[in-house]
Amino acid sequence: MHATCVPEQACKAARERLAQQGVSIQEFALRHDLHPSTVYAVLSGQKKCLRGEAHRAAVLLGIKSTEATS
Repeated sequence: MHATCVPEQACKAARERLAQQGVSIQEFALRHDLHPSTVYAVLSGQKKCLRGEAHRAAVLLGIKSTEATS
């Protein structure tokens, strides 16, 4: 079951952008000091991306537009 508040199309678009750049999800996570499992969870819709590391990952992936929470 997906827990996301983020549209599935946004997650798909983020995956496609990473693929076009030739960057793996793990490489993206490590570049941005994120845990790879968090990035995978965000891209699969398992996280709501409301706060913390999941929110930061969503912002960096371009899924969410603002970094309003800490």
